[in-house]
Formats: sequence, C-alpha cells, structure tokens
Amino acid sequence: MAPLTGCDPFDRDAEPAPGPDPLAPLVDEALALAAAYREAAAAHPTLAGRLTPIAEAHAAHAAELARVARVALRSATATAPPGAPAADPDTALAALRERETTARQTATRACAEAPAERAALLASVTAARATHLEVLR
Repeated sequence: MAPLTGCDPFDRDAEPAPGPDPLAPLVDEALALAAAYREAAAAHPTLAGRLTPIAEAHAAHAAELARVARVALRSATATAPPGAPAADPDTALAALRERETTARQTATRACAEAPAERAALLASVTAARATHLEVLR
C-alpha cells in the first residue's frame, strides 16, 4: 500500500504539480456552499441560527484556501448554486446535507492527496464539514 502524501510528515520537499492549484476547486466549492447556506437561511428564517454560522465557516474556509493556493477569491454570488432553496425547511436541510456530504468527500480526497504543509488545513476543513452534517440533523 502506498503512503498517503498528505499524511507523510517527511514529504516537505515535494515539488508542486504544474498547472492550476488543486485547492482552487475547493475554494469555489466552499463559496458555493456558503451561498447555499445563506440562501436557505434567508428563505427559512427559523433555520438562520443554525445555518448562518455554517455559511460563515465555509466563507472563512474559502478565504484561507484561496490564500494558501494563491488564487483570487471570487464573490460568493459568482459561485452561487443554481435555483432557489426548497420551499419547506426539511427539504432545504436535506439538500444541504447532500451537498455537505459531497463536499466532505471532496475535502477528504484532497487531504489524502495533499502535501504535508496543506494536510492540516484540509483536515480541518474536512472535520468542519463532518460537524456541519451533525448540525443539519
């Protein structure tokens, strides 16, 4: 079995891959998640107390990922998900859980493939996304 690059503390001298930074898609994903949570909170004010902090966490993750990847942080409206949130709160929460599950899987894969200096950040993002799923129950 090959070791996971992001989990090898001695892999500090790995050359960065040419081309776009692999964190760039995670920046866009975090911005889209932040927008989805904000839209759901606006559509369902009774959920705002639960959803607003998660939206803020995704926005903070996007900013930090963009800083590390040295990519421009686009506005959340540029990456907003298509369509409006579901009409009822339960369906809106289910849709957010589905998106959050996919995002957690994306972050987990990115962490496993990341060089050591990025693994801690990606592990934090992954853990936060798992926590968000608990909040959405």
